[in-house]
Amino acid sequence: MKLPRLFRLNRFIAIILVVALVPASLGFMYHEGSSSTVTELSFDGAPEGIVFIADPHLRDANIAHIEKTIDQINALHPSVVLIGGDFTYRGAEDLPLNQVWTQVDAPVYAILGNHDYMAGLGGPSILTKMLLVQEADLRPDTYDVSGLDNGDVDTAFAGSVVEALEKAGVTVLRNEAVTLDIEGKQVVIVGLDDCWAGRAQPPAVPATDAFTIYLVHEPDCRAAWDADLILAGHTHGGQFMPGNLQALNAIGIVELSGLKMGNGVPTYITEGIGTSNFNPQLRLFTSPEIVVINPATGS
Repeated sequence: MKLPRLFRLNRFIAIILVVALVPASLGFMYHEGSSSTVTELSFDGAPEGIVFIADPHLRDANIAHIEKTIDQINALHPSVVLIGGDFTYRGAEDLPLNQVWTQVDAPVYAILGNHDYMAGLGGPSILTKMLLVQEADLRPDTYDVSGLDNGDVDTAFAGSVVEALEKAGVTVLRNEAVTLDIEGKQVVIVGLDDCWAGRAQPPAVPATDAFTIYLVHEPDCRAAWDADLILAGHTHGGQFMPGNLQALNAIGIVELSGLKMGNGVPTYITEGIGTSNFNPQLRLFTSPEIVVINPATGS
């Protein structure tokens, strides 16, 4: 039986629209994935010009984007640059690309992420890690995420990532704290090793009046530490965030990006600068993000 002429015409028009919109949508997502935005945060007692990024996921396909991002960072004249892990994507062949960090015109401190341990890659493994986080002890005094090492952790690979980063002048904090003097203001940076790898063990940090920042790759692994600010990455802001997901993030039902107060300590979850699982970089309503932290007016 032949379809009615009008129905066939409408179906033809619909097919034409889909064919036309797909490349346009992909073009929009590629543009959004390759253009970094700058988010400025202000906190009482913070020093001037701390820059935070995360999730570069270095590989040949995005190295030009990362270099462009570093140019943006240098134009901000940072006092220090903090990187929240996931330097790699899926293999050792990309380790030499970490030399790109020699181009940063400021001291660089970093932590590792789950990709740097080859941990929690792929859908079923991601779900397993998320469930294990729910069972972990995230109390500040008894913090224990060792159960997240469920046999998929490559410590040798993580060691090679650290070696490549240190050759590029990056200081990697693995459950360590450093005290910096930034234009007369004391700042404590506490770097947690990766939670999904079961390696996060918060170090003892003496009580101090210094502005204290904790770096943790996965935001779900944070605790109510005695901190002025917690910085996290990992989520890429969802990478694709339609309106309904944006609404859930805004009211805290999901935590994918932005400033959160869920544990009583301000936590900023960056959308990251790279992507995973897509080549080239594709994003929707979540641009790569450079975060700048400055003192509040008058502080």
